[in-house]
Amino acid sequence: MLLFLHRLHFVSGQNNNFVFLITDTIFISIKKAMKVLTKKTDYAIRALLMLAAKRGKYVSAKSIAVEQDMPYQFLRGVLQEMIRHDLIVSKEGVQGGFMLEKDPDETRVRQLIEIFQGMVQVSECMFRKQICGNRSRCVLRHEIMRIEEVVNSEFEQVTIGKLLRKLNAAGNLITALKNGEEQSSEIQQKGER
Repeated sequence: MLLFLHRLHFVSGQNNNFVFLITDTIFISIKKAMKVLTKKTDYAIRALLMLAAKRGKYVSAKSIAVEQDMPYQFLRGVLQEMIRHDLIVSKEGVQGGFMLEKDPDETRVRQLIEIFQGMVQVSECMFRKQICGNRSRCVLRHEIMRIEEVVNSEFEQVTIGKLLRKLNAAGNLITALKNGEEQSSEIQQKGER
């Protein structure tokens, strides 16, 4: 995206007519980051991770929204979509909420991407929408398709279970580091006495 900013100087004003003189023009190029995961996919993954961590228990949408810092109404839509795809189940009432329907190792990130945003696309080339006039000469087309296959294959390898194990390992490491700091602090305090 290219923005044009103009520096305006007031020249004169008469009878409610104002004249401005453009003295400088600045061109600013703003690049958009390529998105591989949308907010819906991100929220779905985070919600499933929380449900997987509390496996076998119903968790309210409100609890997920608060703990994961997500907009409640937006999350409700994401959860309803996951119910339609048999990823989670819901139960109404005081003891209700949402719970995983299947083993976290069976829910793949690629599946979530396809549910919430379609196939991963590295490019928005026109050849996807209609036959491109440059199709026979496009040197990137086959490379883009190859890259998309690699990305999809990698996302197929990532499951909610795998992410949860990594999350737990990171949490254990943080806890161990904090405990180590506390012990080190205690030892240091004893040494100062």
